[in-house]
Amino acid sequence: MNNNTSNVTENVENAAKPSNDMPSNLNNMDALSQYLKAAAGTREGRAIPPLEKWHPEDVADMDLIIKANGEWWHEGGQMTRQSLVDLFATVLWKEENLGVTEYFLKTPVQKIRIQVEDVPLLINDVGIVHEDNMSWLEFTTTTGDVVRLDNEHPITLKAYKPKVDSSDSDSSEDNKGHQGVGIEGQVRPYMPVRNGLTALIGRNTFYHLTEIGQLTEQNGETILTLQSGEQSYRLSMPAS
Repeated sequence: MNNNTSNVTENVENAAKPSNDMPSNLNNMDALSQYLKAAAGTREGRAIPPLEKWHPEDVADMDLIIKANGEWWHEGGQMTRQSLVDLFATVLWKEENLGVTEYFLKTPVQKIRIQVEDVPLLINDVGIVHEDNMSWLEFTTTTGDVVRLDNEHPITLKAYKPKVDSSDSDSSEDNKGHQGVGIEGQVRPYMPVRNGLTALIGRNTFYHLTEIGQLTEQNGETILTLQSGEQSYRLSMPAS
């Protein structure tokens, strides 16, 4: 094993170990952000930490919700510091427990349960990149993830059915802000990104896709055909 490989392995192993001065409870936003900033300093760029290597037994809850329009809210107020949202997004983790999907901010010592109205990531940009005489559709989320349309990352259209809480006076207003293909109860476009996490493709980004791709009519349906790499991908568009 050469020195470079040895250093990378050592860094990954160290990242999976809690430091001696790590707070025992990270469901406080300040404590969590300070820890994540310190840990991020040991990684290059926006590298996602090795979440799959962390198996904390302690679980806590934080009053943090990712809205269906991609906004992050903490204790009733919107998080406007994008750098903090980007930082927390690097430790997003999804689990399926007895048919129930749960989302966490995951650290080596603690999983912090949060709430997600729809999906935790939002794609707000798409472009065409050229590589090795081939063109790819490349998508970027609001929190810095970059993913290409391929067989492992297809686009799917699904109906979004928001959970309506009659005690939440703002729920109807939130639903107006959904950035999918349609409004509440209609079809929205999604794309897998990483670690089982899915992103919603924002309204403007999807409209851009309809300009990039080819729209045709077939058996009374509108078909959007997208070319990425050597593959073509077809989406049956919902009726307006």
